[in-house]
Amino acid sequence: MSWKPANRPSRFPKWVPMRLRGPIGWVIKCGFVATLLLLAVAMFYFYKAQKFDMAGVAKMPERSLIIDRNGSAYGYVHGERRRLITRDEIPEAMVEALLAREDLRFYNHSGVDIRGLARATLRNLKDRSFTQGASTLTMQLARNSYNMRAKSLHRKFLEIALTLRVESHYSKDEILTSYLNRIYFGAGCHGVEEAAQTYFARSVSDLNAGECALLVGIIRGPHIFSPFRNIEGAKVQRDEVLERMVTCGFLTEDEKDNAVDTPIRLLQEKERNQNSSYARERIRRQLQIILDGNDIRSGGLKIYTTIDQEMQHATEELMKKEITGVKVTEGLQSAVIKVDPKTGGIMVLCGGRDYEESVFNRVYLAKRDLGPMYTPFLEAVALERSKVVVVGKPVQTGRQLGVEESIRLSKRLGFSGPFQKTEDLYRGSVAASPIEVARAASVIANEGRGIDLHLITKITGQNGEVIYELSPASRQPLSRGAASEALKNLQSNKGELVTCTSSCRDGWAMVVAENEVTVIWLGYDKPKKIGSSSVIKRYLKNLLEMLD
Repeated sequence: MSWKPANRPSRFPKWVPMRLRGPIGWVIKCGFVATLLLLAVAMFYFYKAQKFDMAGVAKMPERSLIIDRNGSAYGYVHGERRRLITRDEIPEAMVEALLAREDLRFYNHSGVDIRGLARATLRNLKDRSFTQGASTLTMQLARNSYNMRAKSLHRKFLEIALTLRVESHYSKDEILTSYLNRIYFGAGCHGVEEAAQTYFARSVSDLNAGECALLVGIIRGPHIFSPFRNIEGAKVQRDEVLERMVTCGFLTEDEKDNAVDTPIRLLQEKERNQNSSYARERIRRQLQIILDGNDIRSGGLKIYTTIDQEMQHATEELMKKEITGVKVTEGLQSAVIKVDPKTGGIMVLCGGRDYEESVFNRVYLAKRDLGPMYTPFLEAVALERSKVVVVGKPVQTGRQLGVEESIRLSKRLGFSGPFQKTEDLYRGSVAASPIEVARAASVIANEGRGIDLHLITKITGQNGEVIYELSPASRQPLSRGAASEALKNLQSNKGELVTCTSSCRDGWAMVVAENEVTVIWLGYDKPKKIGSSSVIKRYLKNLLEMLD
C-alpha cells in the first residue's frame, strides 16, 4: 500500500485558469517582497531623518565670514540687511506669485505632491537624467535648511522623509514663512526681506505685485536672474510669473498689464553697499563669480582671502589724509595695490581715496597712460629677445624689437592696451590699469612666472567642508634669465620707480621685490594736469614712505 499526500486546496478561485495560477502566484510573491523592501527603505530613511533637528528649519541662515591672510576675521560679506519676517509681513501678491510659480497645490498636499513626483519620475526615466525635480515648497525648504544639493536617489529619498517631518512639525503658514526667510535670491541675499532691502531698499511688506513677481522669478536661477547683473532676464522671469498668476486666477489681465508697466524701482549702483570698502566689494564680486560657477546657495560660509587686514586698514586711513608738503586739490584720486608675486595673492586693494565718496575702483577700471612707467617692462621684453637694453634710452631699446613685437610681448605680460602703434609706444604711450602694472611687475619679481592675481583662496561650508579651493593658473611670459636681469635693473634703484607722464596728468610709483609688489597711481578721473613733475613725485615718494 502506497502513501500519497492529500491534495492541497487551491488558493485561487475555480474560475482562474490553471495556466495563469503560476504566474499570478509569482507576481503576488514578488509584490509581497517588493512591499517589504519598500517598507524597509522607508523605515531606513525615516530613521535617518530623525537625526535632523527640526528647529533648524526656522532659524536664520548664518552670515558669511571673510577671513584675512593671517586667519583673522575681516568682516561679513552677506547678511547686513538680513531679518526674519512674520507671516503678517508677507504681502498676498508675494504668496500668490510663489504658489503660482512654485507650488500651486501647496495648501492641499502633505508636503510631497504625488502626481507631480510621478510625472517627474517618468520624465527622468525617459531622459536618463535628473531633469525634473517636482519639488514642493516644503521639499525645497528641507533641502535648503540642510544644504542637500547632490542629485541622487539617496538624496531624494532623504529629502522626502525630511519633508514629511517638516510638515508634521510646522503649519503651512509657518512653512511658507520659513521658506521665504531662507531661500536664496541671488546677490548674497538669503531670505525675502534681505532681497527686498538689497534690490529695492524697502521692506518686503512695501513691494508691489511686479516686484513680488520679480523676486519669485529669481528663485529658479538666483545667480543668472539677479536684476543687478541681468535686469532683462529678471524682467522675463517676472513676466512669466505674472502670466502664471493670471492662469491660476490670482490676477486679471488688466492687473498683470499694470504690473508689467510699473517701473522697477531698483536700487542704484552708487547706493549699494555704502558701508563697504574697495577690498570688500571686490571680494564680494569674486565670491559671486565663484558661487555662480559652483551653484553654491548656502549661508554660513567662511571665505579665506589674501587680504592683510592691518595693512589694508592702514592704507585706507592714509589715503583719506592730506600728505605733508603737498597740496591736494579737490577731486585728486589715487589707487594702491600690493600683491605677493609668489602666490598672486592681493594683500592691499584701495581703488580710491575714500570709498564712501566714490565707489569707482580705479585699481581695475582706471586705464591711464604709463609714460616712463612702461620702461622697465619694455626692457624686460627686450631682454626676452636677447636685445641690448640701452639704459635711459627707451626708444633705442624699443627699436631693436619693433612696435608689433613690443606690443605682442607686452600682452604676454598682461597689458591689454590700447597701444600707440608708433615709436611713441617706447616712450610709454600705452594705457594700463594699476592691476595690470602689478601683474606685469609680479612676473619680473617671480622669475618670469605669471600667476593670476586673486583675493579668495578657499571657501568652507557650515560644517567646515571645503566647497571651493583655488588652483591659480600659472604661465611663463618671460624666461628666468630675462626676468632676473630686469629685476636687477629695477633693484639698482632699490626696486623703486617714481615717475609721471610728460603731460603731468598721471603719476605712477612702483616698488618691486621678490616677496612684494606695490603699485600706486595718482590722477584725476577726468584727466587734467595734476601739478609740476616735482610736486607729483614728492607726493608719491611721501606716500610710498608712509605705506612702508
